[in-house]
Amino acid sequence: MRPFRKTLAVLTAALTITTLGTGIAAAGEEGSGKAVLRYTEHGIPHIVAKDFAGLGYGYGYAAATDNVCELANIYLTVSARRSKYFGPDGDGYPSLSEAANNLHSDLFFQKINDSGVVDRLAAQPAPQGPRPEVRQIVSGYVKGFNAYLARTGRAGISDPACRGADWVRPITEQDFYRHFYAIAITGGQGVVTESLFTAPPSGATPAPGTAGQLSDQVKKALSGSGLGSNGIAIGADSTAAGKGSVLLGNPHYPWQAGRRFWQSQLTIPGRFDVAGASLLGMPFVQIGHTADAAWTHTVSTPVTFGLFEVPLKPGDPTTYLVDGKAEKMTSHDVTVQVRQADGSVKPVSQTFWSTRYGPVMGDFQGVPLPWTAKSAYAVRDANATNLRGLNTWFELDQARSTGDIVRALSRTQGVPWVNTIATDRAGNALYADIQVVPHVTDELAKTCSTPLGQGTFAEVGLAILDGSKSSCQWGSDPGAIEPGIFAPSRLPQQQSRDYELNANDSAWLANAKAPITGYPHIVGDIGTERSPRTREALLTAEKGGFTTDSMKKMLFTDHSLFADLTAADLAKLCASFPGGLAPSSTGSVPVGPACAALAKWDHTYSLDSRGSLLFQRFAARLGNVDRFTVPFDPKQPLTTPNTLNVGNADVRKAFGDALVELRTAGLAPDARLRDGQAVTRNGERIPIHGGQGFLGVLNVMTPVWDPARGNVEVAHGSSYIQVVGFRGTACPDSSTLLTYSQSANPKSPYFSDQTRLYSRGEWVKERFCEADILHSPALRVVVLR
Repeated sequence: MRPFRKTLAVLTAALTITTLGTGIAAAGEEGSGKAVLRYTEHGIPHIVAKDFAGLGYGYGYAAATDNVCELANIYLTVSARRSKYFGPDGDGYPSLSEAANNLHSDLFFQKINDSGVVDRLAAQPAPQGPRPEVRQIVSGYVKGFNAYLARTGRAGISDPACRGADWVRPITEQDFYRHFYAIAITGGQGVVTESLFTAPPSGATPAPGTAGQLSDQVKKALSGSGLGSNGIAIGADSTAAGKGSVLLGNPHYPWQAGRRFWQSQLTIPGRFDVAGASLLGMPFVQIGHTADAAWTHTVSTPVTFGLFEVPLKPGDPTTYLVDGKAEKMTSHDVTVQVRQADGSVKPVSQTFWSTRYGPVMGDFQGVPLPWTAKSAYAVRDANATNLRGLNTWFELDQARSTGDIVRALSRTQGVPWVNTIATDRAGNALYADIQVVPHVTDELAKTCSTPLGQGTFAEVGLAILDGSKSSCQWGSDPGAIEPGIFAPSRLPQQQSRDYELNANDSAWLANAKAPITGYPHIVGDIGTERSPRTREALLTAEKGGFTTDSMKKMLFTDHSLFADLTAADLAKLCASFPGGLAPSSTGSVPVGPACAALAKWDHTYSLDSRGSLLFQRFAARLGNVDRFTVPFDPKQPLTTPNTLNVGNADVRKAFGDALVELRTAGLAPDARLRDGQAVTRNGERIPIHGGQGFLGVLNVMTPVWDPARGNVEVAHGSSYIQVVGFRGTACPDSSTLLTYSQSANPKSPYFSDQTRLYSRGEWVKERFCEADILHSPALRVVVLR
């Protein structure tokens, strides 16, 4: 019998609870929605309702309880009001765009809001617009959020980040849809936000940057966004028992602000039952499992936007030519309200220009893409009409098999910029990069790329096409849900009984024994060097014999493949320096106990490992130097490249500079990781294990280095982690951990409780089935009516 079909005697009407004996609290608005929140250990809510509106209501209320300030900040951002309350300066909320400050953030989002694109999409029926059940969830979510705010009032908010703040307000469904849209375009318009602040030429303009410069900045923009992940799907043949499956979901997301995950279980008895986590404010499970299938996502390699270079009419820089015919650019004046230094609020305006392809853009993160008297560049975002992802995750939340997952991805075509890795009860493992991808075939790129685009497409998959020819616009497939994107049948996917995985490289080696080829170059490369993290994942998966316990242990072993490849050579190099003095940028530096520490190091980033901090700082300083003597061999992708290039002067200097860094921070060369890597929560120092992805550590932690103290915060890394096993019993064998805990509110008991668990290497045993929930010693019930 399925877990959600078991008797829910105490929840028959999802309204009244009389038998739990755990203390019942009532909250909410009469008639606005009906749900029951059953909190288990660490503040994880199991939300039960009779219908989808009630489910959304419970989610909205519970999410606001934990994170009302961060959610209010999100809605302030997408409504383009940051400058009104905070002034024009500040960081512009990087969770939703690359805007340099509040003013540019507001102008960017007001431009979107003025266009009406979100309202038009939300008004459409499925498949382009939300399906009816999604609309019900969204309506309930908005009412639940507002019910919490009405109950507490601004003055009653406990979080000091927004207590009493006049920018905290009730929200509308429009706010919600704007938020999801902002997430969808994060990898497109969100990346090029600053580039849109350009104007027609009025004088001399610089030459465009090179393909190498632009490709490097695109790589940096997409990889430096704080988003990454591991997903490992173990099929029946690679489990210890030879049946069932095991899934590791390990997204590496920011620990602060609007890209935090929040965990829940959502249940409509007999109809809907799913557990996992979603980004703040998304009332669905985006990474999680049902009773029979589990899935996770990893950030994928396709560049989801592209550029068009348009020739301009002589003497008129706002008129461009297509097929020899003149077309006038459209201009739009965007106005936002901006708080002045004296406290007054005044309007500020900006003019944006657009072509048939999309907005005109200028320099991209320091690389010149000038709007000259002869040509201009326009950007097209493949997710510019994507509200479909809401339907995607709603359908994933009902999956019973990996086949269901493929069908949901293919039918809705709403995943904006991630791969999907999944398992099911039958023992199948799935990799699928069924997402929104610009329909730029290799043939189109060859025929239509500009000289600059020939280089960027080859290097990073960024298409820059000739906008003077209508024949050079993005193509389409019969199976695509809209023109301009690839159909699911053209995108890489693979199922096996062995394993499938991804660690942010392309689809090529989702399984080392069954390489995937034949997909368009814009989707990703083939036959190229894999990152140390991907190689670590593949080498681990190849061993087989997995259980849920061994998967959890493997992740928290914090093993570094890059250390396996180079640490022994580095220890020998250390011991070879004349007089025990290593070269550095500031002169010679004594190696002290560094050589012995490296020689004895176990190559892990566990808290008590010695040598790990030194190696971390060394590897961080290597940059793009020629680090290996044995080059990459596509016939041996798991073992090459290797062997540290100790003869390279830059490698030797990087080691000396790492020694200087540690000593400046008051850390010995043989310091333990716990001595120099921690976060502080409410005055408590919590050591953090794990290491950066470039170290080949699966349990990624990207720390913030303070030159005087060492690693003092986590920028991004392991966030919501799940290990889900299907092994024959009706209830999945699942464990989870939300590394930064459920609440961003320092006054909450769930502000850092799971962070301490993480520090100790412990997990939360998930309570998915009814009996497990009812037997929680921490069970607390809140009835919303």
